[in-house]
Amino acid sequence: MDGTVLVADDDRTIRTVLTQALTRAGCKVHATSSLTTLMRWVGEGKGDVIITDVMMPDGNGLEMLPKIAQDRPDLPVIVISAQNSIMTAIKAAEAQAHDYLPKPFDLPDLLKKTAGALARQDLPRRTREPITYNEQEELPLVGKSAVMQSLYRMIARVMNADLPVLILGENGTGKSLIARAIHDLSDRRAQPFVILSEADLQDADGPERILARARTGTVLIDAICDLAPQAQARIARLMDSDGDSENRPRFIATSQVDLADDTGQGALLRRDLYYRLSGATLNVPSLRDRIEDIPLLANHFLEKADAGKGAPHVLSSGAEKVFARYPWPGNVRQLEHAIQQLVLTSQASEISATEAAQLVGGQSAAEPIPTAPSAEKLGESLERHLKRYFELHGSALPPSGLYQRILREIEAPLIEIALAATAGNQAKCAELLGINRNTLRKKISDLEIEVTRGRKMM
Repeated sequence: MDGTVLVADDDRTIRTVLTQALTRAGCKVHATSSLTTLMRWVGEGKGDVIITDVMMPDGNGLEMLPKIAQDRPDLPVIVISAQNSIMTAIKAAEAQAHDYLPKPFDLPDLLKKTAGALARQDLPRRTREPITYNEQEELPLVGKSAVMQSLYRMIARVMNADLPVLILGENGTGKSLIARAIHDLSDRRAQPFVILSEADLQDADGPERILARARTGTVLIDAICDLAPQAQARIARLMDSDGDSENRPRFIATSQVDLADDTGQGALLRRDLYYRLSGATLNVPSLRDRIEDIPLLANHFLEKADAGKGAPHVLSSGAEKVFARYPWPGNVRQLEHAIQQLVLTSQASEISATEAAQLVGGQSAAEPIPTAPSAEKLGESLERHLKRYFELHGSALPPSGLYQRILREIEAPLIEIALAATAGNQAKCAELLGINRNTLRKKISDLEIEVTRGRKMM
C-alpha cells in the first residue's frame, strides 16, 4: 500500500496496532486520540484515507463525516466502532463512509479495506439527508457478530433501492421487524406501512384498495408461503398492475422457507411471484449462528423486563454460558420469553446458572445430540456435533465465518477446564496449553472467561 492514513481512536492500543500494521504495509500514518486534531489534519489537506472510531472524548466520529465529505469529497473514511447496533451501520452508510467495521475488528480485513480505499480515493462521496430512527423494542436489531454486521450492511444497501425485498429466516428471528426498519430508515418513511393480510385479497377489488392505502409507502406480505394460491395470484397481478413506477409502493415479503429451494409441483410459493419478489434477498441468522450476541440480547431483555419494577436483576456469567450453549429453536423471541420468566421466578437479584439451566431444560429444543460413548475419540465427537450443526440448517449452508465460530466454541471450554485443572494459576495453565502467558491473558479477556483461584480439579 502507498499513501497516508489518518487514524483517530481514543484507545492507545488500537492506535499503536494500526500504526505498526499500516507502516509495515508501506503507509505513512498520523494517529490521534482527538477529533479536533483529525479535523485540523483534514483541513490542512493531509491524508489519503481516514480510519476513525465513533465515540471519541471530544465528539462523535460519525457526525464529522458530512463535514469531511464537504471539505474533502475524495477522502474515503472507514468507521470502526464498539457501538454494534444497526443504527451505527445505517448512519455510516447514510454519511457515505467507505466502509464500517465493528470492534473487535479483524486486522487483515481492515488492512484489505484500507488498501481498497486507497485504490478508490479519487471517487467522490455524497451525503444524504440525516435520518432519525427509534429502534423498536420487540426484537432489538443489535449484535456484534459478523453475521449481524453483514445483515446491517445489506439493510443499508437495500433500504433506498427501488427493489422488492424477500426476507428469509426462522421463526422468531425478527423478519417483520427488519421489514419495518427498512421502511422507517428509507426515503419512504413518511408514507404508509401496510401489512397485507389474506382478507385484503378476498375479492377482485382488494389489490386496488391496497395500492390506495399504501400510496408510495411499503406493503409487507408476512409469511407469504401461508397464503392460498388464489391470494398469491392476486399479489402477482397487484405487482404487475399498470401505473407509474415512481408512484407505487415497495413490496417486502417474509418467509421461514428458503424459497430458492422451494421448487416442484408442491412448492409453497408460485414461481412467478417468487421471481417478482426476489429483487433483493436478506437472510436473517438464527440465534445459534450468532452465539456471541446472546449475552447482549439477554441483558437487553433483562433491562426491559426490570423497567419500573424496583431492584434490577443481573445475569451471572454462568447463566450467560448456559444461554450461549442452548440451541434456541424459537430464536430471539424464545430468549425474550425465557428472560421474562426468570425475572418473575428468580429469588435473588443475580440469576444463577442453575436457574437458567432449569429453565432451558424445560424449553422445547431441537433434537438433542446423543451422549457420546466413553470410548469415542474427541475427533469423532466433534465430527458428530458438526454434522448435526449442518443438519440444523437443512438444505442451506451455515453463515460465513464458520471456522472462527467453531474455534471460539472449542477454545473457551478448553481454557476454562485447563484453568480449573490448574486452580486458576495462569502460568501453569499457559504451560499446560503450550501457549504464551500473554496470549492466554488476551484469550481470557476476549472470551470473557471468569478466573477463580481454588482447589485443583484434577
